[in-house]
Amino acid sequence: MTNHSIALIPGDGIGTEVLPAAREVLDSIGTRHGITFTYERYDWSCERYLRHGSMMPEDGLERLRRHDAILLGAVGYPGVPDHVSLWGLLIPIRRAFSQYVNLRPIRVFDGLPSPVRAAVTGEVDFVVVRENTEGEYSEIGGRMNRGLPGEMAVQQAVFTRAGVTRLLDYAFGLAERRGGPLTSATKSNGIVHTMPFWDELVAERGAAHPAVEWNQEHIDALAAKFVLDPARFDVVVASNLFGDILSDLAAAVAGGIGIAPSANLNPEGEHPSMFEPVHGSAPDIAGQGIANPIGAIWSAAMMLDHLGHPGAAAEITDAIARVLATTPVRTRDLGGSASTAEFTAEILRHL
Repeated sequence: MTNHSIALIPGDGIGTEVLPAAREVLDSIGTRHGITFTYERYDWSCERYLRHGSMMPEDGLERLRRHDAILLGAVGYPGVPDHVSLWGLLIPIRRAFSQYVNLRPIRVFDGLPSPVRAAVTGEVDFVVVRENTEGEYSEIGGRMNRGLPGEMAVQQAVFTRAGVTRLLDYAFGLAERRGGPLTSATKSNGIVHTMPFWDELVAERGAAHPAVEWNQEHIDALAAKFVLDPARFDVVVASNLFGDILSDLAAAVAGGIGIAPSANLNPEGEHPSMFEPVHGSAPDIAGQGIANPIGAIWSAAMMLDHLGHPGAAAEITDAIARVLATTPVRTRDLGGSASTAEFTAEILRHL
C-alpha cells in the first residue's frame, strides 16, 4: 500500500465544485491500485484575500512543502484583480517549488467534435511544454509618472541559460519518449534579444538529442497552424507567454477549455508539483453544480502519473474517453444537461 500526502486548494468559484469530483476519482482508482491519499485542505482564495488581505498565510509555502503534490481547483473572484490572485498564490508556488515545466496535453476525443474542421479524432494528440518560472512573466519593471501625460510602464522579460536549457532538455526528452517531432515557438524576427537567444539554445539542445526531429515556427504562423493543421504537432515547446497563449488556443481546438488539464512540474521531485484544470473559476456558473469536471479529473490523472502510477493514470483518461465516446452524458458546456455530480458518477461507473 502506497500513501501520498496531497494538498487540496479548491480556491474560488467552480474550483470548489470540480476538486471534490477529482478527489472521488482518485479515491476510487486508489482502491483498485493499492494507493491511499491523505488530504489536507487549504482555504486559500480570493475570498480569503478580501477577508485577510492575502491569498495565503505567510507560512503557506512551508505548509505546502511537506506534501507530495498539490491539487488546485481555480482562482479568481469579482472585485479582486487577476494579477492579485495570480501573483498572490499561483506564481509564488510555481517559483518557490521550481515548477519550471507547465505541461498541457491536447487531445481530440471521440464523441467530442472539435469546432475546427481539421482537428480529427485519433489524429490530434500533442502536448505543449511551457516555461513556467521566468520569461515574459518577470517581476522586473515598473511604472513612472502615474496619471501624468508622460506616464510610462516598463516590463522586462528574463531568459536565463539555465532556465531555458532545463526546459528544453525536458521537452526534447519528452519528444524522445513519444517518438514524434518537436516544434519550438519563437519570434526572433521581431524580438531582437530574447528570442534569438532562445533559438540558439534550442539548436544547442537539439544537437544533444539527435534522435528528435525538430523545427521552429514564429508564434503568429504557429497559432494559425494550430487551427489549420493541428495533427502535425507532437511536442511544442514555448516560453512562458507564448506557451500560455498557445495552450489555451489548443484547448479550444480540442473541444473546449473546460476539458483542459495542466501540470506545474518540478521534474526532479525535489519539491511538490501542482496540478490544476485550465478553465478558471467561472463565477457566472459557480454554485449551480453544472461545471465540467474533466479538466480537474484529468489533472488528477497527471498527478498520479507524476507520482509514479502511470497505469492508474491511464485508466482515468481511458474512462474519460469511454464516457465521451460511448455515452450521451455531457455537461452543459459540451452541449448536454448533466450536472457535475452526474458526469463524475459516469466516470466512476466506467472505472
